[in-house]
Amino acid sequence: MLIDEPKLVEALRLTTLVPTTKRQIPFKSSDQNRPGLQFSGYFNFFANERMQVLGHAEMTYLDTLAPEVRAERLEKYFSYDMPCLIICRDIECPADMAALARRSDIPIYGSSLHTTRLEAMAILYLSRMLAPRETIHGVLIDVHGVGVLITGDSGVGKSESALELVKRGHQLVADDVVELVRVSDTRLIGEAPEMVRYFMEIRGIGIIDIRAMFGIGAVIQSKSIDLVIHLEHWVKEREYDRLGMVEQTTELLSVKIPHILLPVKPGRNLAIVIEVAARNLQLRRLGYNAAESLDNRLMEMARGG
Repeated sequence: MLIDEPKLVEALRLTTLVPTTKRQIPFKSSDQNRPGLQFSGYFNFFANERMQVLGHAEMTYLDTLAPEVRAERLEKYFSYDMPCLIICRDIECPADMAALARRSDIPIYGSSLHTTRLEAMAILYLSRMLAPRETIHGVLIDVHGVGVLITGDSGVGKSESALELVKRGHQLVADDVVELVRVSDTRLIGEAPEMVRYFMEIRGIGIIDIRAMFGIGAVIQSKSIDLVIHLEHWVKEREYDRLGMVEQTTELLSVKIPHILLPVKPGRNLAIVIEVAARNLQLRRLGYNAAESLDNRLMEMARGG
């Protein structure tokens, strides 16, 4: 995947020591390589496709090498194609290393952080950037700490429901377009495209700015997706779940998410129903299921009778 070079520098708080002509840097993995073995002459296995991270140990070892050995090792090292090098602890970039990097158009960055801290930041950032992604039509809102993704056909009332939830103190993440990111095998993150972030379309009114209208506390940049609520116009002949004994799920980017089919009918306050659904999910996570509790009561009464 190609990552914009300025965004990489900003995200990891780097300083540019040797610039590159590339506007985008290719990364295949979030892992890093510390080239201690390469500087000692071992190139049989060299993860050159990874971000290269140099710390105090690697730079000190280079200084112990004889000039001709150092030149040979660095020459071979920079003959490989690498995304970039990062030198930690505010260590200066040696002139011979900078010259070889310029010749190969490999950027070198500096960081004030210790090596382990920089590696942790890089893993988190690159894992997020390289994660599988998908864009879907819907509304994402944080309801009592639960990330609720509201889906449904156009005009069913997704944005109006989200607007009412914002008025009730909840936080909007995205309206109409939601970008999904799979950050682990069991967790999805949703966010809005930067161009339309914090804007909402209300039929009959047009585009409104939620942050400007309700304040900075009414919006949030990203949120885990914990519950999917699909709105559909009420179909009289359809049997809707009235007990909730079995938790339904849906798959997004191969991650199973709890799913509720919610019928829309004139006069029904969807915002309150969505709030209740979010609270009920939290209770289920704590081990309490109201439907099972009622069923147990009925069983006890039947046995007692």
